Amino acid sequence: MGALKGTEASTRRRRATLSAGSRASLLPMNGRSEAACQSSVTADISNGKGKGKRDHSLETVRPNTTREKKKRRNDINERFSCHNSQESLLSSASGYNNYRGILNWCVIMLVLSNARLFLENLLRYGILVDPFQVVPLFVKDPYSWPAACLTIVSNVFILVALYTERQLSKGSFSERVGFLVHFINMAIVLTFPAAVVLLVPSMTPVGGAFVLGNYTILLLKLYSYKDVNMWCRELSTVKAKTLARSMSCPSARHFNGGDHKVSYPGNLTIKDIYYFVFAPTLCYELNFPRSPKIRPAFLLRRLFEMLFFIQVLVGLTQQWMIPIIQSSMKPLQDMDLSRMTERLLRLAVPNHLLWLIFFYWFFHSSMNVSAELLRFGDRQFYNDWWNSETVTYFWSNWNIPVHKWCLRHFYKPLLRRGFSKPFSQSAVFFLSAFFHEYLVSVPLRMFRLWAFTGMMAQLPFAWFVGHFLRGNYGNAAVWISLIIGQPCAILMYVHDYYVLNHTQEVG
Repeated sequence: MGALKGTEASTRRRRATLSAGSRASLLPMNGRSEAACQSSVTADISNGKGKGKRDHSLETVRPNTTREKKKRRNDINERFSCHNSQESLLSSASGYNNYRGILNWCVIMLVLSNARLFLENLLRYGILVDPFQVVPLFVKDPYSWPAACLTIVSNVFILVALYTERQLSKGSFSERVGFLVHFINMAIVLTFPAAVVLLVPSMTPVGGAFVLGNYTILLLKLYSYKDVNMWCRELSTVKAKTLARSMSCPSARHFNGGDHKVSYPGNLTIKDIYYFVFAPTLCYELNFPRSPKIRPAFLLRRLFEMLFFIQVLVGLTQQWMIPIIQSSMKPLQDMDLSRMTERLLRLAVPNHLLWLIFFYWFFHSSMNVSAELLRFGDRQFYNDWWNSETVTYFWSNWNIPVHKWCLRHFYKPLLRRGFSKPFSQSAVFFLSAFFHEYLVSVPLRMFRLWAFTGMMAQLPFAWFVGHFLRGNYGNAAVWISLIIGQPCAILMYVHDYYVLNHTQEVG
C-alpha cells in the first residue's frame, strides 16, 4: 500500500510539472499575462469586424512572408533549371576555339591512312629500299667526279671577290672598275657550272643540282659581300668629310684590343670571307652575332637528325615515290585525265611528306649544325609559315635567309630607285622563278619552264587569296597550293625527262 501511494504521488507531481510548463509556454514574448492575452483574443473573435480590428503586427509580417515565398520559389526554379541562352560550340558566335581533340583525331586518322598505304605498297612492290643505289645518282663514272671538281673551283671566285674589294679599299681600283670585275666574276659563277653540267656527260642530274645549288648560294653571298663593302666605303667617305682630323684617327683602345668589333677595311681578310661563305646566311655583315660557346648536346642531336632524316628521305623516295611516278607514265602518254588525276593525288601525299621532312632536315637540323660549329648567333632560319593566311606571308617566312637577301639587296633598292611596290614584288617573284627553273632544267638538260610558270602563277594566286580569302580559308588555300602544286610540276618534269631519254634510247 505504501508503494502504491508513492507511485500516485509521483504521478501527480509529473502532471503538475507538465501543466506548469504548458502554462509557461503560453506566455507572450512581450511579457503580458495569460489572462490579458486570452481576453484580447476573445475580444477579437467576438467582434464581427475582426478583419478590420486585427493586430497590426500581422499586417507587417504578411508582406515579408510573401516576399520570402517568391524568393524561395525562384531559388527552386534556379535549382532545377537546366537551360541557358548560348550558342553551339561549332558556331563561330560561340567564341569556342579549343579543338585539340579534333586535331589529335586528325593526326591519328592521318597516321592510320598512311600506314594502310605503306602496307599496301609493301604488299604490292616488296621492299625497294637500297641505300647503295644512291651512289650512282651522284657519281656515274668512278674515275670522274665533275661535281666535286666544280666545288673546289668555286674557291677561285671567292678569292677574286676578296682581291677586288681589297683593291677598292686601297683606291687601286675605281668604283667603275671594281663593279665591272665583280659583274664578270658573278656572271661566270652563274654560267660556268651550268655549261659544265650541260656539256660533261659524266655529270648526273643529282650531282648537277647539288653543284648548281652551291654556286647559286655563292652567287648571292658574293653579291651581298660586294654591296655591304660598297656601303662601308660610302659611309667612310661621308665620315671623312664631316669629322675632324683628330676624330678620324682610331682610338687608343682600338689599338689595345679593347674593341673587338671589326671595322672597314679590317674585315677584308681570308678568314672573314670564308666564315661568311660557310655561315648559314646570305646577307653579309662585318660583325655577325655570335653565340658564347658550342653546345655539344645540341650539336649531337642535330647531327643525329641529319643522318636519320636523310635515310628517311632516301627510303621514302625509293619505296613510295618512284613506283607511283613509274606507274604514271602511261596515263600521261595516253592523256587519260581520270588516271592522271588519280596518280596526281596518289603522288601528292608522299611528295608533301618528303617536302616537310626536307624542310626540317635542311632548315632546322643542317643549318643549326653549321651555325653551332661556327657559333653563328642568328638562328631564325624560318618563321611560322604553317600559319600563313596569304601566299606572300608564306614566301616571306618559310625561307628567312633568302627573304632577307631579297628584301635587302633587291626589293628595297628597287623602291629607292622609284619603282612601285607591285612592280618590285613582281620582280622578286620573277627572280625566284628564274632560279627555280635554273636549278631544275639545267641538271635535267631540258627546258620546259614548268618551275618558272609555277612560280609566276603565284602572283595571281596571291592576289586572289589576299582579296577574297581570309583566316582559315586563306591558310587552307596556301596548304592546297603546296600539296597539289609541287606534284604537278614533278609529274611534268619526270614525264618529259622520261620521254626525252626513252626516245633517244629507242633511236
